[in-house]
Order: sequence, then C-alpha cells, then structure tokens
Amino acid sequence: MTAPVLRLAGVRKRFGDTEVLRGIDLDVHEHEVVALIGSSGSGKSTLLRTVNLLERIDDGQIFLGERDISDPRVPADAVRGRIGVVFQHYNLFPHLSVLDNVTLASRRVHRIPRAEAEQKALALLDGIGLGDKAKEFPDRLSGGQQQRAAIVRAIATDPELLLLDEVTSALDPELVGEVLELIRSLKASGTTIVMATHEMAFARDVADRVVFLDQGVIAEQGPPSQLFGAPREDRTRAFLARFAERTA
Repeated sequence: MTAPVLRLAGVRKRFGDTEVLRGIDLDVHEHEVVALIGSSGSGKSTLLRTVNLLERIDDGQIFLGERDISDPRVPADAVRGRIGVVFQHYNLFPHLSVLDNVTLASRRVHRIPRAEAEQKALALLDGIGLGDKAKEFPDRLSGGQQQRAAIVRAIATDPELLLLDEVTSALDPELVGEVLELIRSLKASGTTIVMATHEMAFARDVADRVVFLDQGVIAEQGPPSQLFGAPREDRTRAFLARFAERTA
C-alpha cells in the first residue's frame, strides 16, 4: 500500500455548540475513490471543506502527502493549488467563457502560458463533448454541461486530489447520468477522488471504499460489496433502509 495522499487524524470541527466532526480518522491512497455517504448534517460536506481549508479544524491534523496542511502557518492558497474541488452548484464565473473558466487557475495560480493552458483545456473539453462550447458563457449551457465544465476546471491543473461535494444534487434527473459518466472516466484514468454523494448505486459501482458518516463520526467503512451487501453496524443498516424507502 502506498503512503496516503490524504490523511485525517482525530479531526474535530465545531460550529458554535454543535460538534460537526467528532474525531475523524481517514486515509485516502493514490488512485483510490472514496465515497462519503450519510444523512444531511452527518458531516460529509464539512469534512471536504476542512480538507480544502475552507473551514479550519478545532483539533486533529490533516496531511496532504507528508505536509500537515492543518498547520495555520501553511498558506491556504498553496494547498488549494494541489487540490481540485467541485461543489453542488458549479460555481463557474458567469462573466468568463467556459474556456477562460477552465484555464483560470492554470494561468493565474500555476503560471502556465495561456496558449499551453488553452491547448490542454480544449483537449479536455473535447473529451467530454464540450469542445464546441468553449467560447460560450456558462448561462448558455445546461446544468449537466456546467457541472461537467466545472469538473474539467478542477482537473485541468492535474491536482493530487479531487474533492466532489454532491455534484449531482442540483441537477435534473436526466442530466445526472452524463456527470456520473465523467466521474467514472476519471476513476478509470487513476484520479484520486473523495466524493460526498447520495447516489448509492453509483457509489456501489465506482467507489473503492465507502465511508458512512453518522453524527460526525465514521460509523462504518469498507468495500462497497461489504458495506451495501452486509453492513456490520445497526446504524448503517438503518440508514440504508431509510434511504431505500425514500427512493423507492
């Protein structure tokens, strides 16, 4: 087993009187896809936000490679330059074309020449069927196209780690499939991914490991076949039963 790309050790995060993360220990290895599942409020999004330093933790440590990125002396922007993040609502800049959205970090953060950044971006956009939309503005794209463009923007800088936060939850059902297919192709290419998702069937098919969060703790984790097929914990079984009832 290779050294972890990401390691969380005893991570705690509190908002006011509510402790949202209560001692999270989690290792993510290179080329691994880890799916975070759990009810709303279980801590999935907060965990991702702490990894990208959008929220500072109250206790514990977070390592990206061998560096303790939870050390407040570590420049947050330097860390974010090593991580790709995609949120629920695309967050594309509306005043920039798709091509400029995709190349912005490459040009501004990584100082890659515009021509080189655009050549790579166009190849990525062509690969997902958006090459002809490169000069369009985001409001001319469907929700699924915007989310795929946001994912391409996140991977254009070759990040060490890709974080996906419920990237299909804001989409109409008929658009979900095209985004999931892109994530499936990223897994095939060896991208290291941590994704919070409510798409249980997709987590079963794509994830190497599923982590069930419940009230800020990891209640159970394991391969999809084990966690979905023979969960060990009562809390896991109850969650999966409730989820199955809601989606039936």
